[in-house]
Amino acid sequence: MTSVLIATGQSLQRVGLRMLLESQPDLTVVGEAAHGPEAVRLSALLRPDIVLLDGRGSGTDTVETVRRLVHAPDGPAPHVLLLTTSDDADPYGALRAGAAGHLREDATADELVAAVRVVAAGDVVVSPGLTRALIDVVRSRRAIESSVPGNRLGTLTGRERDVLTAVASGDSNAEIADRLSIAPTTVKSHVSNILTKIGARGRVQAVVFAYESGLVRPPQHVLHA
Repeated sequence: MTSVLIATGQSLQRVGLRMLLESQPDLTVVGEAAHGPEAVRLSALLRPDIVLLDGRGSGTDTVETVRRLVHAPDGPAPHVLLLTTSDDADPYGALRAGAAGHLREDATADELVAAVRVVAAGDVVVSPGLTRALIDVVRSRRAIESSVPGNRLGTLTGRERDVLTAVASGDSNAEIADRLSIAPTTVKSHVSNILTKIGARGRVQAVVFAYESGLVRPPQHVLHA
């Protein structure tokens, strides 16, 4: 059973999300928070697997909330899934802080439920529109920030680079195993080693690293909705 903490300032949204998630046999809502500090407090108390966090506050507040959630001082940290709008200012900052992914608030009920399950399994969810925003930011910052990521890239073996490239493409462990003709357990071991070497807390941060370091090149032509 996957436990979820809902964190949004809109009471009607909290009710709707609770009804949706608790209609699923494998999901349960263990608490609700109206703002970031309350989400951090309840997360430490309730130890949810997932924190479903409204990202419509100021970019700085959201990034700090994510950082505090994923750096839990005691016990396992939750996976943080942000609900965002097209106007959110800093998806990049939230990903670097440790968010497990972004989902647009206009996503369907099925998409939201699927995203919670994907994040709970340790994989990445980033909606297409926000992927475009992330690529734009990476393009603008890579010249400034690429020197340190480049140094860490040099610590990876050739096979680890192959795995990281596949992770950055959005492949699951099973898909990576099939692509590289290796066992899924071997993929899991490679991913663990990669995260340790590059200092990332999860797959989303590994994807950001892959773009920053130049291992994966953002598309030169990205269509905007």
